[in-house]
Amino acid sequence: MESLALILILAFFAGLAFRQFNYPPLLGYLIIGFVCAGFGLGSWEQLAPIADIGVTLLLFTIGLKLKPEVLLKPYILAPAVLHMVLVIPLTAAVIMLAGLFFPPLHFNDATPIWTLALALSFSSTVFAIKIFDERGEALSFHAAITIGILVIQDIIAVAFLVLTSDKLPSVWTLAVIPLAVAYKLWVPWLKKLMSIIGHGELLLLFGITAALSAHAVFELLHLKGGLGALIAGAVLGFANAERSSELNKSLLNIKNLLLIGFFLQIGYAGTPTLQMLLIAAALLVILGLRPIIYFSLLTLFRLRARTATLAGAALSTYSEFGLIVTAIAAAEGWVSNEWLIIIAIAISLSFFIATPVNSKIQQWYRTHGSRLESYQKERLPEEEIERISDAKVVILGMGRVGKGAYQHMKQVYGDVIVGVEESFERTQVLKEEGFRCVHGDASDRDFWEQAGVTECDTLLVSLSNHREHLSVVQIAREYGFNGKIAVTSGFEDERNQLEALGCVSFNLYSDVGRGFAEAAIEKSV
Repeated sequence: MESLALILILAFFAGLAFRQFNYPPLLGYLIIGFVCAGFGLGSWEQLAPIADIGVTLLLFTIGLKLKPEVLLKPYILAPAVLHMVLVIPLTAAVIMLAGLFFPPLHFNDATPIWTLALALSFSSTVFAIKIFDERGEALSFHAAITIGILVIQDIIAVAFLVLTSDKLPSVWTLAVIPLAVAYKLWVPWLKKLMSIIGHGELLLLFGITAALSAHAVFELLHLKGGLGALIAGAVLGFANAERSSELNKSLLNIKNLLLIGFFLQIGYAGTPTLQMLLIAAALLVILGLRPIIYFSLLTLFRLRARTATLAGAALSTYSEFGLIVTAIAAAEGWVSNEWLIIIAIAISLSFFIATPVNSKIQQWYRTHGSRLESYQKERLPEEEIERISDAKVVILGMGRVGKGAYQHMKQVYGDVIVGVEESFERTQVLKEEGFRCVHGDASDRDFWEQAGVTECDTLLVSLSNHREHLSVVQIAREYGFNGKIAVTSGFEDERNQLEALGCVSFNLYSDVGRGFAEAAIEKSV
């Protein structure tokens, strides 16, 4: 327990140091993992329970937002598969060359070569989700594309793990089939249960219990537990979308906290040598092709250059599943333990490179994106940008706060209010409910240039986090918007920053009392 406490203390200060330089704390966690492993402080086994629960909750929350029909869309399924077809042979060639220059890594059989190449064809789900959460883009279209591709990769990885397991799926696995067929009978009961549970800690406990129970059941059936957590989340999301969205938000901080164990754990794979570092560096050269390949494939399937760029950048890492696949291959005797260390180094280095790239990718695209637009094909309906130049008030972010602001302001100003929502599916729902709403991303350079947002009088901004609010205010000023900008904030220091930029800030906590009192007075007059 003492060693775990010390590891967490070191992780905290390392994460804090990286945060001061505007980098995600996860880079600090990776470094501390290698440092602690080098000094013999803690162990892989000690961190395993924390890491396993973190990854289980991650897959569960992905399932909460998962829509199976989305995975079958050509612009998600085809790029996911074609990328693997292109990348696996290139990676296999590098692995064979590594064996020629470093004899201990040479293979006489092709099976381990293709196994390692498959392991290195996946991208990190943990990394991508973390990046989108920190940038406040979890509901964006490019995030949906990225997560769809990652889920397909996860399914392929799980299929590999099942096929290479020394245990066949249990005969009780067949019991899942009638449950799936009769889902219309039991899903309404599940929906009713979620309604009865209500809010607060009981909903949170229900979510954690569902995720861990599904994981345990699938392990008993000799299937991958993570797949069970993913499916459980998808079932709950299908049963009650509104309550599952609330559950996802409730799990967010717990999931992120436990995932620290995963990043720390990577450093315990082994002590690297110079040759291992060189081979890992060679694997990173192939990784550099990944954003280019994804950009080419995604634009080929009629996605915008911006969507393809952001998705490709988020997918430019090696995956935690790669480490799991390699560990299985090592346990089977197909590959040496040296390869397990090399893969761990390659994963860590890919995170180090991809983190600053993804932190600056929005700014980079705003500067250089026009050069990439020539590669765009005819756009998908999801990628069309609708003009709203006749709007007087534009609300960026149509969550509960934005939706409430829209309803109130429409009573005052009439039909000159327009909402902007980054989720395409939610935009369609809001339109059906009678809201004048368009699909758009407030951090999208193309949106600001083409939608006519700068012609309105007032902007109301209520997005996912403070960092995204600051970015949107900066973009609005860059594109010449001189009207009033009102932004929500959660803390006094955030309010002070926004007001220093000339914004009107409404604190969601301290100002709600005033709004409550004003509403009560208004109703009583």
